Amino acid sequence: RSSWLLLAPLLTPPVPVITAPPCSLCPEGAHRFQWIRNLVPEFGISSSHVKVLSSPAEFYELLKVQIKTAKQRVVMASLYLGTGLLEQELVDCLEETLEKSLQAKGSSNLRVSILLDYTRGSRGKKNSRTMLIPLLQRFPEQVRVSLFHTPNLRGLLKLLIPERFNETIGLQHIKVYLFDDNVILSGANLSDLYFTNRQDRYVLIQDSPEIADFFTELVEAVGDVSLQLQQDDTVQMMEGMVHPYQGDKVAYCEIANRRVMEVINSARTRQELLHAKTFHSSQQDSSLLAQQGSQASGGPKPEPDTWIYPLIQMKPFGIQIDEMVTETLLTEAERGARIYLTTGYFNLTQAYMDLILGTRAEYRILLASPEVNGFFGAKGVAGAIPAAYVYIEHQFYNEVCYLHQQERVQLQEYSRAGWTFHAKGLWLYLAGSDLPCLTLIGSPNFGYRSVHRDLEAQVAIVTENKALQQQLHQEQEQLYLCSGVVSSATFEQPNRYVKLWVKLVTPLIKNFF
Repeated sequence: RSSWLLLAPLLTPPVPVITAPPCSLCPEGAHRFQWIRNLVPEFGISSSHVKVLSSPAEFYELLKVQIKTAKQRVVMASLYLGTGLLEQELVDCLEETLEKSLQAKGSSNLRVSILLDYTRGSRGKKNSRTMLIPLLQRFPEQVRVSLFHTPNLRGLLKLLIPERFNETIGLQHIKVYLFDDNVILSGANLSDLYFTNRQDRYVLIQDSPEIADFFTELVEAVGDVSLQLQQDDTVQMMEGMVHPYQGDKVAYCEIANRRVMEVINSARTRQELLHAKTFHSSQQDSSLLAQQGSQASGGPKPEPDTWIYPLIQMKPFGIQIDEMVTETLLTEAERGARIYLTTGYFNLTQAYMDLILGTRAEYRILLASPEVNGFFGAKGVAGAIPAAYVYIEHQFYNEVCYLHQQERVQLQEYSRAGWTFHAKGLWLYLAGSDLPCLTLIGSPNFGYRSVHRDLEAQVAIVTENKALQQQLHQEQEQLYLCSGVVSSATFEQPNRYVKLWVKLVTPLIKNFF
């Protein structure tokens, strides 16, 4: 496979650029980020329901425990499911749980819904599909496997681009792992590396039915516009649904937009009604208590101190909520605020770069050193990808120096022997505060792909609770501890040498990785 194949994606039609409408922070309300609820549902919860995990092993063990104890639903969205022993153990856990639920009830209430990417999940002879077919065959009434196929990979493009390279056009990149009313949000895929030595981020939100319902509905909505895996390893669309690459592209994207926006808007309306109801009942409760002059037992639920906002980005369907919220957060961060931003693949969009270089907050940007980049040591053209990231990083660093912003904008490289780095998200520290009050966690990498090509989801977690702020702060510190500050000397090291052909090709292909 020669290098020119990397240029094949350039045949894909350009994505139209839509500028986000102006949006500014509302000063009033319980906290300064309440403006986000104008775009998405707001879930107010107790901080005691949120747990931050720190290691791949902890993530893997939690997945197994949650699968084994699930009674009603297991919903898993990922890029792909790997084919190793650890992944097989997860499938075995699912089979065991489904079997138990059948024996207990005769007809089981447990439903398993899995959403993966079609191109990544079909790669090779043994793949995500072959891993899951036994479940489909054994439990056809309870298991659904949906494979999302981007509408942008079609016609001549689909015919010409070989396996692996076809993944550059667009993917299902959302990572959500949901068990009854417990939700794990992460950037990690269901693959052995992510269970052992590939560092990511993971947050567990427990006993939160409204949040679990939202993500169940979101995954089901994307599943409805995806190819359905059959017991004989064929795929077919649901009856009456437009085909993603054989049908009319505009019609398909409109249906997908409508389906996903229905989920977002109906959840937003539900939460607003719930908020109004809770507010009025708490008003009444407080006036009743004042009249009675005594504390009623088993009173209303404690006031929430933490708010969860799901941020969805599906540019192929014209949905750009995550982009709008991220840009607004970067724009509105005041002088003295600190933003710790991390990505496994440093390839920021021009808009994000301009905001970082042109605004007032301090930035500490954590990225992968070449040795911990997921593509390090890969065969063929893919082996040059870490060098392309070095080149992009060097260009950005030069821009920072040219603008004399080295004090305000600092790059740090994650380095850890025997590990790779895949963590993404940000932590926002308000001016004068030693703890973060907001974090973004989920699948987006802040790059062109995340914004324009792939399906992405993350959450903004806003908290006033000091213990949860401390958890988030420790998570940030633990990641940044394994890093060194980037200086001009960094790029003089022999392992930072970038070949001329990589420099020439990178500007042409940077929108595809």
